[in-house]
Amino acid sequence: MSGDAWGKRSAGLLLFRHTDRGLEVLLGHMGGPLSGHRDAGAWSVPKGEYQPDEPAWDAARREFREELGIAPPEGEPIELGEVRQANGKLVTAWAIEADLDPAAMVPGTFRMEWPPKSGRIQEFPELDRVEWLSLERAREVVVTAQATFLDRLAEHSG
Repeated sequence: MSGDAWGKRSAGLLLFRHTDRGLEVLLGHMGGPLSGHRDAGAWSVPKGEYQPDEPAWDAARREFREELGIAPPEGEPIELGEVRQANGKLVTAWAIEADLDPAAMVPGTFRMEWPPKSGRIQEFPELDRVEWLSLERAREVVVTAQATFLDRLAEHSG
């Protein structure tokens, strides 16, 4: 299958934990100048793109390490399936129960021309912050299509 027929695909891991406040999920706020000041729609499951020859599960674990700078936790993965985002990208995710300290994370970086058409290449964090959020708060800020992952996790944990 050619790259065009395959389309862009991402895979990620959604960590969750049970607290006295209820179920919480670990989301990352997208870094860089395009999302820096936004809240709604600027949070995401830690994820990244992969090629057709890489299994999605392997990509999800690799991208977790690249985006957060720490090893993905061990645990029994819960398949959350796929969603198609507004940009056309197909995202596959798994949930794993784990309790990680966001302060221990060292996000990876990406480079882009900024400001546009300036010829200046700048480096930005993939995720500029990572936080544990209640399902209600996560639904308010996550990329719209990814709210389906939160619903599927809630159904599984219910």
